[in-house]
Amino acid sequence: MPTTAFTTPFIGREDELARLTRVLDRARAGEARAVLVAGDAGVGKTRVLAEAAAHAAEAGTTVVTGHCVDLGDVGLPYLPFTEILGVLAGDERFAGAMAAHPVVDRLLGDGGHGGRDADGRPQLFEGMAALLAELTRVAPLLLVLEDLHWADQSSRDLLRFLLSRGILQNPRTRPGVSGPPSGAGGPGEAGGALGGGGALGRRLAVLASYRADDLHRRHPLRPLLAELVRLPAVERLELRPMADAEVARLVRSRRAAPLPEATVRGIVSRAEGNAFYAEELLAAAAETGPGAASAVPSGLADVLLIRFEQLPATAQQVLRTAAVAGRRVEHDLLRDAVGLPEDELESALREAVGRQLLVSGDDDTYSFRHALIREAVYADLLPGERVRLHRAFARVLAGPGRPAESAAERAHHSRESHDLPDALTASLAAADHAGRVRAPAEELRHLESALDLWSAVPPGARPEGYDTVTLTLRASAAAAHAGETHRAVSLTRAALARVGSDEDSELAARVRYTLAGDLMRIDSLSAAFAYSSEALAMIPAEPPSRTWVWAASTHVMAARYVGDDETARRVARRALVVAEELDLPDARADLLISLVGLEGERRTVPEGRARLREARELARRAGNTSVEMRALFNLAIGSYESGDLDECHRWLSDGLERAGRAGLLSSPYPLEMRYLRFLVLYSLGEWDECVRAAWSEAERLPVAGGYAIGPALSVALARGDRSAAERARALLDGPFDWMATLVAGVLLTDAAVLRRDPEGAVEQVRTTLAALVDDSGTTPDVAVRLAALALAAVADAAVAARSSGDEEGVRRWTGTASELVETARVTAAEGEDGSPQGPEGRAWLARAEAEWARTGAGPDTAAWEKAVAAFGYGDVYEQARCRLRLAESLVGAGDREEAADQARRAHDTAVRLGAGPLRDDVERLVRRARLAEAGRSADRPVVLTARENDVLLLLARGRSNRQIGEELFISGKTASVHVSNILAKLGAASRTEAVAIAYREGLVAAEPSASG
Repeated sequence: MPTTAFTTPFIGREDELARLTRVLDRARAGEARAVLVAGDAGVGKTRVLAEAAAHAAEAGTTVVTGHCVDLGDVGLPYLPFTEILGVLAGDERFAGAMAAHPVVDRLLGDGGHGGRDADGRPQLFEGMAALLAELTRVAPLLLVLEDLHWADQSSRDLLRFLLSRGILQNPRTRPGVSGPPSGAGGPGEAGGALGGGGALGRRLAVLASYRADDLHRRHPLRPLLAELVRLPAVERLELRPMADAEVARLVRSRRAAPLPEATVRGIVSRAEGNAFYAEELLAAAAETGPGAASAVPSGLADVLLIRFEQLPATAQQVLRTAAVAGRRVEHDLLRDAVGLPEDELESALREAVGRQLLVSGDDDTYSFRHALIREAVYADLLPGERVRLHRAFARVLAGPGRPAESAAERAHHSRESHDLPDALTASLAAADHAGRVRAPAEELRHLESALDLWSAVPPGARPEGYDTVTLTLRASAAAAHAGETHRAVSLTRAALARVGSDEDSELAARVRYTLAGDLMRIDSLSAAFAYSSEALAMIPAEPPSRTWVWAASTHVMAARYVGDDETARRVARRALVVAEELDLPDARADLLISLVGLEGERRTVPEGRARLREARELARRAGNTSVEMRALFNLAIGSYESGDLDECHRWLSDGLERAGRAGLLSSPYPLEMRYLRFLVLYSLGEWDECVRAAWSEAERLPVAGGYAIGPALSVALARGDRSAAERARALLDGPFDWMATLVAGVLLTDAAVLRRDPEGAVEQVRTTLAALVDDSGTTPDVAVRLAALALAAVADAAVAARSSGDEEGVRRWTGTASELVETARVTAAEGEDGSPQGPEGRAWLARAEAEWARTGAGPDTAAWEKAVAAFGYGDVYEQARCRLRLAESLVGAGDREEAADQARRAHDTAVRLGAGPLRDDVERLVRRARLAEAGRSADRPVVLTARENDVLLLLARGRSNRQIGEELFISGKTASVHVSNILAKLGAASRTEAVAIAYREGLVAAEPSASG
């Protein structure tokens, strides 16, 4: 079979391919089958068929393909079958059968003359069936028929016969046949057509593909498909659009260099699961370069417009109008905009729906079948036509009775039709609506549109009650709530530039303390403190005012960030009294949160958490969700720092549910809560749930929140996925972000450790800490973890240098280790806010000390026992890594039995988590130290699960993982996991050793021999 050379890996469609291969396996065993493969153009039918054909060829099946070609009304009869016979005629194995059947000459010799002779068609059809049956006695056969929607009438008739009355039918059940054929039958005889010779004569499969989107209501293939799918030997397989994650993998696989996430997301969104569309969009993006206008590539547009251009003129007019409305349009809106009589409109819509360009919805709407079809039709409009149609929609949407949410559509159409005053009015209305329904990203977009339009609209045509400073401040707040922190800073700076010297001092102060809050979110702490100081100085403390209280609350936070706790404490106490006098419960809540830690009641102790709960309730009653989020985040992080991961998870669930209802999931505190939730799942060893939850949310994260998927990347690293490091590095793209730098630093340091690169690990620690040290010079707590991670690679290098007698190397690496452990010790002693380390920090310090000891006198068993115990607060993976080191030190101390136990426990965890590199390291230690021999003792019997006992029995019989899976009806991968668990529990380094131990321990009884 001539196959297309695919340069990309096969992505997705595993279930569909598995279904086809099962059909092919059954056909090869003598059960003839057919599958009708349906899917839209470009969805991947050809690739799936090629993969299935490759599977069939590898298994010994002869694969032949026949193509149907679009030749309009003058199609060549039997074209795909003549192509198939032409290929088979060149195969020496089939020469005898081909020469013995007249059908070959009729289809190849005279171009299918017999097909045009009505009297000769039955003999031709019977002859084709007989020939195929004869050929399958020589070798199993797969016929692939591509693009059946273009098949000529004669080919459709022949296919109907072959599938309904010929080669797929069981001779015992075929109408008119009372018993099995007596022989193979001669050429053209019914016996041959029925597959004489038993199973050998029915080793045939037919895979036929067609485009579902080409089958309009009157398409001639429709009745044939309806008939065929009712046959027991015929299946229908529909290839639906690929999942977004699979399209993203496809796009990335087409480029050697990493692609920007924004590019990948844009292509995935527009392709809507169509592989061909994705590849065309990617090629266009590569040609135009980043930041270029995103248009439908010309080649793709030509493909998309073919069916559109086949519509009558009125239907084309309706589709052009609908394209201006967008992907989806209400019937009434389309009717009013297009201006056609109802009967003409309905006729045009029926044509568009029949041609599968539009899809009708249950809510009296129409949608383009694919967004790119709409884009192509819209791009094909003439400029004047486009303006006219936008004006028509704007006029309809401005009419009475339109819902509030239509303001956004009206703003768009008014702007595109150059009616800027109406566009400004509609944009402000749309922003108001987005604010009411708590959609900050949309509110920001409409406010920015209004600000862009403001100067272009004459003052007399502007809506009353608005000014650019308050609009810009409102846009800044929306940006912050949408997670666009740097955009929020930019907008607030713009508001500051618009505040003149004669402006109201209260408004000027609001702008400054808002800017201070925004700057704190991007870690520009000194500037934040300067602006909050200015804001507080601009508002007199007497008489008490709401603005002064909020300026003071912002200044308290800024003072804490720059290390001026005395100022923070003094201003907070005074502001709290004023907030109580003015009855401002949300301001009181914000100040109470700031005071936690300033007055000795930290968030890790009961008194501090009680104050946080009080603040949360005050903010909730006041309806200030942003302050409530701050309280909930501090409650969650306090529980995490205390080592109570279950309580932390409860606070996170509460906070994220509340943020979701308020539309604030992308605002700063909920973003950190999302990260913390994934981190808790990672620490507890719920890795599959961590990955599932992180990837399901990844597409909904704002750019500034990309760091939230960090724990899922940690899982990928621990499971041996090398690409995780590149995705971690991508977190550093764009403007500086403190959390992204922290998360990327941890990931990239660990990646260097896993690839045994001590220089890279140390350099990453230094680079990360240099970026994270704040204006006050305070080293962040994460320095302890970073130092401990890098020390693992440094200690390995020092041990290797000592073993090889490299004294210079020993001095170099022990010096580096001393530098790292000192960083860990100093940071742990002082901490970011002067508070003592919690369980996590103490665990990482214990590991740092244990790794440091390895560089000097050698493994310190007591130090590693301390590290294992310290990670017992809940980090199961790091505890397992420490158990491996403990096992190594126990081997050195001569305690082989305890070493074997620690290695087994580390191995169990590694297998459960799927942490392949750690599992391999443990198994290497077991083999090197021969711990399998020390792993058994009389007082510690082996405890296997029922399933593991079943697997062990089959293991003793010499079965492979795949064979074990087949006998126990589990996957080969699951069988492999059970085998690994058994090896760990038995302390065995190999399958053979495990079986030997099992016999010795009586876990498996010797089976009687077959002789006698």
